[in-house]
This record gives sequence, structure tokens and C-alpha cells, in this order.
Amino acid sequence: MKSKLLVLLFAGVTFLGVRAYAHHSFAATYFEDKKVTVEGDLVQFLYRNPHSFVHVEVKEPDGTMTRWAVEWGAGGQLGRQGVTRETLKPGDHVIVVGNPGRNPDDHRLRMVNITRPSDGWKWGGTFE
Repeated sequence: MKSKLLVLLFAGVTFLGVRAYAHHSFAATYFEDKKVTVEGDLVQFLYRNPHSFVHVEVKEPDGTMTRWAVEWGAGGQLGRQGVTRETLKPGDHVIVVGNPGRNPDDHRLRMVNITRPSDGWKWGGTFE
């Protein structure tokens, strides 16, 4: 009986440890050594946990529109840095710099910084 309990305890600790580590492995999803800049209009701002997102419509050189999903920090973390759910609104023109996703067809970024040129608002923090 003790050996079964010990095996279950070991398996649980191992599973939780791997799961927590994997959740924070941004390198598995994004190229952390590269940066991409996109400029466009904010379509949606999802202020939530465990990660917030901004969705930006970007006009491509050929005139087509591409929607980028930009992963940001958790609502609580952003709140401590002065960002609230009211900070960004649909229609805001923004410039985002981020680490590109490993699959370019996904049009994903991990937020490095964001600027709203209309009033000079900027964010450039961390969410690790």
C-alpha cells in the first residue's frame, strides 16, 4: 500500500512540475530571438487570465487585411503596470513589436511593446 501511495505521489509531483514548466515555455511557441513590428487598428482587447490578448488588423502591402493575435500578460500583472481593461479600445491605431510565432501562418506575436501614436501612450514591460 505504501509503495502505491509513493508511486502516485511521485507521478503527481512529476506531472504538475512538467505542466507548470511547459506552460511558461514561450520558446516553444515564439522565436524569442526575433522581433516583428505590426501596425494597424485594434479589433479586440481581451483583458484576462492567464494571458491577455490584443487582436490587430494590419493592412498588407497588397491591400489585404491580416488579423494578428498578440499574447500579453495576465490581467493582474498588467494592472500592476497601469494597464486596465479600459486602456485600449477597438479602433485604436497601434504599433506592436513582438516575438513572432513559430508558425508564420498563425500571425501570432508575443508582446514586447505597444504604442498608441494618437496620444503617445506606450507599454514596454514584462509578463514573465
